[in-house]
Amino acid sequence: MKSANFWPLQQIRSSKSILALEIHSALGDFGQMNLKELSSQLGLSQTTVSRALNGYPEVSESTRQRVMAAAEQFNYAPSTRAKGLATGKALAIGHVIPTTKSHEMVNPIFADFIAGAGEEYARQGYEMILSVLNDDEDEHRVYQSLKSRRAVDGVVVHAPRMDDPRIPLLHELDLPFVVHGRASGVAMPYSWLDVNNRSAFRRATDFLFDLGHRRIALLNGNEQMDFAMRRRRGFEDALNDHGIAPDPALMHADEMTEDFGYTTTRTMLEMPAPPTAILTSSMIIALGVRRAIEEKGLRMGRDVSIITHDDRLSYLPNGGDVPIFTATRSSVRDAGRQVAAMLLQKIAQPDKSPVHTLLEAELTVGQSTGPAPT
Repeated sequence: MKSANFWPLQQIRSSKSILALEIHSALGDFGQMNLKELSSQLGLSQTTVSRALNGYPEVSESTRQRVMAAAEQFNYAPSTRAKGLATGKALAIGHVIPTTKSHEMVNPIFADFIAGAGEEYARQGYEMILSVLNDDEDEHRVYQSLKSRRAVDGVVVHAPRMDDPRIPLLHELDLPFVVHGRASGVAMPYSWLDVNNRSAFRRATDFLFDLGHRRIALLNGNEQMDFAMRRRRGFEDALNDHGIAPDPALMHADEMTEDFGYTTTRTMLEMPAPPTAILTSSMIIALGVRRAIEEKGLRMGRDVSIITHDDRLSYLPNGGDVPIFTATRSSVRDAGRQVAAMLLQKIAQPDKSPVHTLLEAELTVGQSTGPAPT
């Protein structure tokens, strides 16, 4: 396991050196006023200043106010490690990131989620630890290590799979967690936040039927992931409602890449009866679909319609006032903020019942859809 936070241990020659380095880090960042210097300015012991900063009741109110005023004057803020030593917590949240190419975590959508979560951690005085899981590493051992080393106070579970084994493991380890998504087949209680993927894709497919489309294709994400299976079911629900049997030749699932959208669409457009509309699981896939349509000499929204799922990515906006793609929309960055807040609340109130948050995606009409060609 690799961590984003590490110490230059190759420079340390003894256990005393390790302890000294950690204590020095806890007292303050290098190059900034540390606890010892602040205590010297005030003429108080480091213990008294630390207790005043952390709100201990045995410190008088006048002393506490004096310490807080000095801390503000000298722009002093105790390091996360110092707060952790005072509170007995790591004040850090773990995110375990598989590096395998067959996992949705490699998708750049993850960056916006992490940005949103990081904003909430920073607001509440927590740090983030990203642990990279290589293909040959045991996922269970990574979580067990985080727990045994007390490296984190909780973890976020990403991209849940069907019958995801991480959920019972984290229950067994008694490590607080929140799942971004849901894991079908897991009966035990757990906190989660998810988009109503089934409803969103059913509604999007119904919209295409209302425009007269009957040959509708689905380009989905990796269907080992729970969200992708829910989207497929929503798509199939709408087909069945309209008396149309799902056609395997029009249903494809893979990593959500531009190349997947391009190559699959190019193949489908060569069929004797090509689709007149394509529903995709991400903006990135939709860009590949559009490239294949235009390369064929066709026009998006006139010859072939596209509906996508838009995570409202900060680096990939869906047009300006008029959206480029008709899309089901739900901000993954907002989801990151909400998941982080849920987890920090769970850490603060460990006996609280699991919380479930289901977000509804909005359907926005853009330039990529139109009536089915006659």
